[in-house]
Amino acid sequence: MLFVELRFFLFAAVVFAVHWSLRHNGVRKVWLLAVSYVFYGAWDWRFLSLIGLSTGLDFILARQLGCTDGQRRRRLLLVVSLAVNLGLLGAFKYFNFFAASAADLLRLLGFVVHERTLAIVLPVGISFYTFQSLSYVVDVYRKQLSATNSLVDFALYVAFFPQLVAGPIVRAGDFLPQLAMARRFSEVRVQPALLLFLIGFFKKACISDNLAPFVDVYFAAPGEFDAASAWLAVLFYSVQIYCDFSGYSEMGIASAALLGYRLCENFRHPYLASNLSEFWRRWHISLSNWLRDYVYVPLGGNRRGHWRTSADLLTTMFLGGLWHGAAWTFVLWGTMHGLALIVQRAVTAWSGGFKRFGSLATVLGTLLTCYWVGATWVLFRTPDLRGAALVLEAYLGFVSHGASNLPGVLWLHLACLALAHYLSWRADLYGWASRVSPSLFATFFGSSVAACLCLLPSGNRPFIYFQF
Repeated sequence: MLFVELRFFLFAAVVFAVHWSLRHNGVRKVWLLAVSYVFYGAWDWRFLSLIGLSTGLDFILARQLGCTDGQRRRRLLLVVSLAVNLGLLGAFKYFNFFAASAADLLRLLGFVVHERTLAIVLPVGISFYTFQSLSYVVDVYRKQLSATNSLVDFALYVAFFPQLVAGPIVRAGDFLPQLAMARRFSEVRVQPALLLFLIGFFKKACISDNLAPFVDVYFAAPGEFDAASAWLAVLFYSVQIYCDFSGYSEMGIASAALLGYRLCENFRHPYLASNLSEFWRRWHISLSNWLRDYVYVPLGGNRRGHWRTSADLLTTMFLGGLWHGAAWTFVLWGTMHGLALIVQRAVTAWSGGFKRFGSLATVLGTLLTCYWVGATWVLFRTPDLRGAALVLEAYLGFVSHGASNLPGVLWLHLACLALAHYLSWRADLYGWASRVSPSLFATFFGSSVAACLCLLPSGNRPFIYFQF
């Protein structure tokens, strides 16, 4: 069930109407949990058993951690949670990848190998809800959070439908306290929430899905196009994946807000970042923070000298790449970002961050960051390293492999999208939505919806991050 489908709007209308008609907080939570399972089961009802297993196990383990003082037993409980959750994630997402990689290595060494793979369907959203459930157990283990006594509360935290399938990755310490009291509709900022949903819808359905055919044409046969088309396709894909994923996050955050709940911000105009560290503070913020708090800092972070910090940073980004997908292209993507972050740290330490160059350094840094991020997105889009090498040769070396080209007018579209990205950063749209009268907002909202409907392509594309 996609956020841009008609059936989702029908689903949401029923959910919101019943939710706000219920008075008792406990009944509301049971209702939201039930419809969240319906939402997830609409993809494949069989995978409800997986999310139920993860939820039940971590609820019990966290309760045990909360009443256990012995460090050895606490460590054992944490290991069980890590083993089961990461084991399920590994079995469904990585088994065939590791099996194929091991077979390739053995063949390289001269062995005769008959490759074994399983017909495994990747459960949608497993990477996201696994990280949420794990972070809860780790926080209880660290004594940063008390274990909840309510299975319904914890199950709703894991399965809450606005963020279930593709994030943002919510922390239990932020969400569980919100379940303690019944939300009041008078506290909901309806107009900003509706505007946020509309912006997310526009990004996904009107920008991302309309750019996709041009990106698909190029990446289907990159050897037939010239270098300018490679640049255009890579930049278009950079916009496509941003609008697709940030659009989903914004629609999810807005849906939660209309139910009275607050989810964390997940994107903050990332293509305006002046360096790669800032980019990762703006892109998929909930994952960046998760990797920092549960991987980078436990490894040592920046507390153990330059070389250890560099190794920890590279390890974190390597694992971040592997989290995104079971392919060497994703592993290389994470490794490239890790190496670039290490180089940036070294250059910043040597130059003081080029602060003496002022705004010129900011502009050049932003352009260089976008250039590098675009190069790494190639690894996201191409299915194998050979195809990625062909595209990168054209993008980085400006090598034309063929005579075909994408329409030149698309550069004007790209310039308009870049300007819109900048203006949306400068404008206080949500503040305006809070202040404007309901009648004026209704007029604006209705006309904007009509404009969006005129721009819709035929058919709906799945969200890109559903595969992760």
